[in-house]
This record gives sequence, structure tokens and C-alpha cells, in this order.
Amino acid sequence: MSINASEETHSTNQAPQQYAWTTTQPGELIHIFDPGIQLVHWQRREDQVIKTYFEQAMASDVVGSGFRTVIRIGDRLKPNFLPDLPGREFIVDDIFLLSNIYSELLGCDAVGLRMEVLGSPMCPRFHVDRTGIRLACAYRGSGTEWIDDEWVDRSKLGSGSGGLPDEVSGLFDHRTAVEAAAPFDVILFKDSLWQGNDGRGAIHRSPAVVPENGSRILVVIDAIWN
Repeated sequence: MSINASEETHSTNQAPQQYAWTTTQPGELIHIFDPGIQLVHWQRREDQVIKTYFEQAMASDVVGSGFRTVIRIGDRLKPNFLPDLPGREFIVDDIFLLSNIYSELLGCDAVGLRMEVLGSPMCPRFHVDRTGIRLACAYRGSGTEWIDDEWVDRSKLGSGSGGLPDEVSGLFDHRTAVEAAAPFDVILFKDSLWQGNDGRGAIHRSPAVVPENGSRILVVIDAIWN
């Protein structure tokens, strides 16, 4: 449960402000708008049809490098963005679901959608995106990793690390656990450009890619307003 304003103001023994919200209910994604929440983690079951589709696409070497497109609210992803294999319509349906949920939350006119096929980590260092609220879902491979900022020194993000790995730069210590989303889980990140969130934002990174397991397939959705 998030801490309300009166509790923050009047408590003499404040608990740390909640940073992340984990749920199995899509209706609880709205907690991304709670002042202290920086990340909402929606746990979902793997869709076996979609999982098999991407396994076949990878085995047939027809998945390519991914794509970028804009989807107007109420429209569906054009199937020809994806290889013509059994199960393609299930991915179109799931992307339609995710883009609709996201656009209803943000009140945007359209979404920018990209699918990345990643043979190596896209962003291997912990960082904060310079955007508003972003959605990410890994259809294949591990999901995004993140850390709570209770024991984090944000000055060590980016160039503040002095080129040292995150684990030894002083960014965090043994009190900080690295969390990770499972395949098909949805993550909403509140980032540094969201109103009132300057100096904060979800601290996250791409997971390592195990070569023998093949590429990760990641979908990212951002809001577009006309």
C-alpha cells in the first residue's frame, strides 16, 4: 500500500516510501501514478502459443532485427510486421491489449511501439530513462532488471560511476537486491521527465543475454500526443 500525504507529513517514525508495486491484476497498473511509485510490475503467465511462435521464428531465422511503428488508438498492429507463422494473430492481439491498456492510462492519442531482437544487452548498466512513463515486455528471454533506490547513490549513475561496473562503483551495496521481470511480465517505468519526478525515476538495466539461449525479444511502448 502506498503512503498517503498525511502519513508522510505527521509520522514521527516514517517507513521508507514504496518504490515498486507488484501485481497480477492489470487494473493495479494505475499505481504508477502514486507519487512515490517508480515502477509497476504486472506478473503474467507465459502464452505458450506466442512462445512457440518466436521459437519457430528464431529457428527459421525469419525474425529479423525487429521494427518500429506508430499505432493510433483503437488500431491494431499490421500483421506484416511479423513473420507469417502460426500464432502470429496471438501476438497482434496481445500488442493490441498492451497498447490499449497503456493508452488508457496515459490518455495519449497514439503509441510508439518497437520490437527489439537483442543478441546482447541493449542497456547493460543501471540507468534512468529521460522519458515519461514507458512500458516494456519481454516475449523471449529474461525481462528487465531493476533496483530499489533506498540504498542507492544516484550520483553514481552514468558518468558518475567513473567507468566502474555498477557492482563496485558505489551505486549500491549488499543491502540492494536486483529484481527481474519474467518473460511476458509487463513493467511500467516512471522516468525522470514525468511531471514532479525530476531527480528520481526507475533505475533499471537490460539483463545479460546467454548466447546459447538465443536472442531476447523485447516490446517497448511510449506515449505520443498530437
